[in-house]
Amino acid sequence: MRVAFSSVALAVLSLTCQASELVFLADFDKDNQPLTILAGCQLDQSSPKAGSSALLCQNGSSALVTRQPVAEAGLLEFWVKPETAFTSYKINVLSSASVSVGAEWQQIGLIEVNPGQEGYTAHRLSIDDPGRKYIRLDMESQHGSVMLDQLSIQRILLDTALQKNEQRIITGILDKLQTNQNYELKKEALLGLGNNYAAQLETQRQYLEYANGIYSGITFVLAGSERNKMSNPMAYSSFRTILADAKRVSSPLQQARLNSMVKPFSDLGTATLTVVSGGLYAAFAEPFKSFLATAFDKSNYDNADLSRKDRKFAEENGLKVYEKAEQFLNELEKELVQVQQLENDLQNMQRLVDSFRKDLDKHLRDYVQHAGLARTQENYSRVMSKEEQVRARIAGEVSSSVGNRAVTLLNSNDSTELIQYMLKTSAQLEGMQEFKERFNQITSAAITFYDKFESSVASEKNPFTDAKDKAAWEAHAQKARTYIRQSKEAFSKAYM
Repeated sequence: MRVAFSSVALAVLSLTCQASELVFLADFDKDNQPLTILAGCQLDQSSPKAGSSALLCQNGSSALVTRQPVAEAGLLEFWVKPETAFTSYKINVLSSASVSVGAEWQQIGLIEVNPGQEGYTAHRLSIDDPGRKYIRLDMESQHGSVMLDQLSIQRILLDTALQKNEQRIITGILDKLQTNQNYELKKEALLGLGNNYAAQLETQRQYLEYANGIYSGITFVLAGSERNKMSNPMAYSSFRTILADAKRVSSPLQQARLNSMVKPFSDLGTATLTVVSGGLYAAFAEPFKSFLATAFDKSNYDNADLSRKDRKFAEENGLKVYEKAEQFLNELEKELVQVQQLENDLQNMQRLVDSFRKDLDKHLRDYVQHAGLARTQENYSRVMSKEEQVRARIAGEVSSSVGNRAVTLLNSNDSTELIQYMLKTSAQLEGMQEFKERFNQITSAAITFYDKFESSVASEKNPFTDAKDKAAWEAHAQKARTYIRQSKEAFSKAYM
């Protein structure tokens, strides 16, 4: 029974000290794959996520199922790439103890993705079944096919197994109440329920801590900073040369205006990706080209207080400088497209995390209140305390309150009220399942972001033609690759 493992220490262990263990992998790189294609899919080598092949599933309906039942299925993870940005898809995940005709299939989860996604996106959901079950994926896409790759299933985790045991305990108590078995056994089970209820406080605290720190690591921030520098025109020799040429043929007033135009780009050293991609560049590019056209116009430099040498420079090089500026800005714009996509993904992840934190915070406060403790900031702070002893004391209070409340109702011989209390307690315990699935969404978004970030700083994505510009981009890219790899490793260790 879970009662024997109900300490707070075990709850911590269940979340932080267990290693993921793979029980199923389909990488689609060999013919002898552990999946049977039922309809609509075939191996394809055109754009795998990893390895040599992926599974191409046609526009419309397709389906596949594991060849053998999977034992102790926990976390299902796979990657999907839509054919175009207009492609949408839906994946229904089901399980069954049999694949015979007439077998009953139970829905595990449903993934729906609207048009607008490009490239591979990670998906994760919990199966949480200790039995041996076949896993089936029914897919439906519109306006294009989808590529599926790197499908894996990890073993059911300890904390999940214990939560399942909690549900069995509650079911067993209800059965005992109905059959009027021994009072002492029922009392012992009710007190054990309090222990289980208290242990989940630590689970909720851990998830809130995860949400608070999910992308606040220093290497994540440094990677973002380097990525931002790569989209900053001031980082490139071509742009600085263009500025110097423009100032050479400009009046003091025009130089002041030019300095004002480019000043925001000189303050981007530690800024987020948003600064450049969020509209600053778009508001700068066209006015800057207009400024160059005006500065190198004959009527401008003839009337300016320029030396003969500078006027000659303006006459001979005006068109060259403008064309060089236009080429550079076009190349930079390619870079900004990638940055904008990363920024959109980052903002979507921020919204997921913020919503998750807000809702889990409310759930935790409701959870404490159901245990009979006041819904105060003091009690909430005790649950979230950095001090283990403080958390242990309130966990003890919650355990005693829930157990004693149930025993009091048992002694009152009011079975109806006791059963209602048990059902409400069970609902509180089961409420964490929703947050587990939502955390799966967050981690899916995060590993997809890491994947896209790494792709965006690959050497082949360098957009520049000028040798010095290419070298500058690569220098920042090397740092960004190092930082994002370290951040990804830290993220996987902490949250995966």
